Order: sequence, then structure tokens, then C-alpha cells
Amino acid sequence: MKALTWQGKRDVRVEDVPDPVIKESTDAIIRVTSTGICGSDLHLYEVLGPFLGQGDILGHEAMGVVEETGADVTHVRPGDRVVIPFNISCGHCRMCGLGLFAQCETTQVREYDMGAALFGYTRLYGQVPGGQAEYLRVPQAQFGPIKVPEGPPDERFVYLSDVLPTAWQAVEWADIPEGGTVAVLGLGPIGQMCARIAVHLGRRAIGVDLVPERLEMARRHGVEVLDPTRTDDVPEAIATLTDGRGADSVIEAVGMEAHGSPVAKVAHTLTGLLPDRAAAPLMGRVGVDRLAALNQAIDSVRRGGTISVIGVYGGMADPLPMLQIFDKGLTLRMGQAHVKRWIDDLMPLVADEADPLGVMDLATHRLPLTAAAHGYEIFQKKQDGAIKVLLSP
Repeated sequence: MKALTWQGKRDVRVEDVPDPVIKESTDAIIRVTSTGICGSDLHLYEVLGPFLGQGDILGHEAMGVVEETGADVTHVRPGDRVVIPFNISCGHCRMCGLGLFAQCETTQVREYDMGAALFGYTRLYGQVPGGQAEYLRVPQAQFGPIKVPEGPPDERFVYLSDVLPTAWQAVEWADIPEGGTVAVLGLGPIGQMCARIAVHLGRRAIGVDLVPERLEMARRHGVEVLDPTRTDDVPEAIATLTDGRGADSVIEAVGMEAHGSPVAKVAHTLTGLLPDRAAAPLMGRVGVDRLAALNQAIDSVRRGGTISVIGVYGGMADPLPMLQIFDKGLTLRMGQAHVKRWIDDLMPLVADEADPLGVMDLATHRLPLTAAAHGYEIFQKKQDGAIKVLLSP
């Protein structure tokens, strides 16, 4: 089969690789029909090379058709149309019983003291071959795959793999009071959906981003927007819009791709140039993450408010302003999305022909798998209005 493989920093290639096969009785094989390029894939493209192996298959946002199942997989069968959650969870361990599927004890990557395994996402998360490929082996398929109805286009459902559950959790974690305001920092795919979900739930959303196309997309869905290039002080601008207090909640949807920290950008670059053996432990110990967005969130939220961090961080962060966090009485919540926890909330919305979350207005580029390298490049460089790229194997 053909699959997108990692070959080095900013070097991804579609190659011929062996077809996946059933290895365990809880496996399934799906023929991938749509797969997304995620903002966190850009961390692999740019920063997290020390934790990747040459030839690793990328991608964790996939849906398709079941081709084959192991003996213990009974809730889906060949021919079923399914979405695959990006985290691999068993459904029966203690953590899964608590709804913390991203911390599944069956698939935790204990070698690195990390949570549940993820598709296509480095040794830290199990080095499981990903879904930017023609076929995908799905471990723990007795629980993971989500059946979706025949008929509507893939674009209606593919975001259930990651984007929508991640955004829904971010909004839930933000604890926006009734009638309250949330500021969403970063209007990539996750930030777009965070803001739309907040509006759908009757909250006021203020989106912050540098990219004109992202700001315009957010406006189309009832989101107020702020362009940091047009104001000297984003937290002050948010305070002005919220009676001087700041937002009730802030969702930080940027993570280590944040702009505004030249020193941290240099640290990322230098770490990426080191040999893998040196870079991996360095990334685990020193502050190579860019905290501009997180610090802006702390400055932008009102006293007693909540910050929901959904942007991905890949190393040990710089010291946090703990005095400010403590004095303001802030609540911080964060973590990988527990995908299956939120499907019952989301499925009626994505199945609704009225499209209340605007899922059909998110992908800006639909490319064949063979053009995946181009998709990564334009997404990473924010060229050609790229906000969300979907691939069709």
C-alpha cells in the first residue's frame, strides 16, 4: 500500500510499504477513505524528530471502511463505515471506566511514562503506524471504531476522530458560565471548532489569530475576532470587550506553535539540529516550548476564571508565573481529548443536515494522498489560505 512516511525534518514522502495485517484478536483493518493533517502533525514535521524513526507512518485523523476484523471484534464488521479515534483505548480498564480514555491503562506507553498510545505519533505514544495511508491496522478495535451512517460525505464525520472531540472537551474544560465569554487563542481547526461550539452553546466567543483567512472563517460562524497585529495588547483588548475584567474563560488552542517568542523558536531550532540521542533527553528536560500563548491566556482571563489548554506541548515548559496564577485564583485544565467520551454529544450535531457546527466549512484543501507533502508544506507555512487539509488515499 501507499503511506505517508517521515524521513526527516520537513521531509515527508508517500512510499510503498507493507499492507497491515491482523496481529491480535482485537484488531481490525480499515480501508482509509479520508484522513486529515492535524496541527499536531506539524510538530512531527518541524520539532519532534528525535522521537520518530525514518519510515514511520504519520496521521491520526482517519475514517474508512472495515475490511477485516479479529475474532474478538463484534461491534463492527467488514463493510461498516467507521471513524477511528486518534487515541487507542481498551474501554474496560480503570481509566477507561472513568471516561479518561486518553489515559487508558492497557495502552499506556510506560517506557516513556506517557498516556494512551496514539496513531502515527512518535515513540512517546507507542510508534503505532498512522492513518495517512491506504489501509490502517486498528488495535483495540473491540472498542475504538465509531460506526457512522452511510450516505453523507466523509467530511461530515471525519472530524470525530480528533478535531470535534478535542474542541468539545476544551469547551467543557473551560467551564464557561451561562451568558459568559470565552476567548479562544488560535483559530486553527481546533480553535475554529472551539469557538463555534461555544457559540452553539449560547456563549460569547472572541477568537484571536494572526492569519486573515482564519479570522474571516471565524466571523462567518458568529465569532468576534481580534487580530494581534492591529492591537498593542491583546489581554487589554479582551478586557475592553469584557467590562474591564477579562474573559470568563480562555481556551489556549495554540501550544508550542505559538508566535511571539523568538528565543524559544531558536531553542526549538537548535534542539532539532542535534543528533537524536542528544535531542530527545534535552527536549524532555529543558524549556523548549513557546509559552507566549499560555502567558497571554493567563493575562487575558478574569480573576477566578478558567484556562483550558488544548494546544499541544512537546517538552518541559519554562517556569510558569505561579504568583499570578495563584493570586488570580485561576483554574487550569488540559490534556489529550478523551474522544469516545464526547461522541454521544457530537454525533447528533454532525448528523444534522442543518450542520449547526459548520463542519462542511472547515476543510480548505482536499488533496490526494500522493500530494500529502504539499499539504504539509502549505499548512505549516500558512500558504494558499490553508486552514484544514484533508487527504483522500
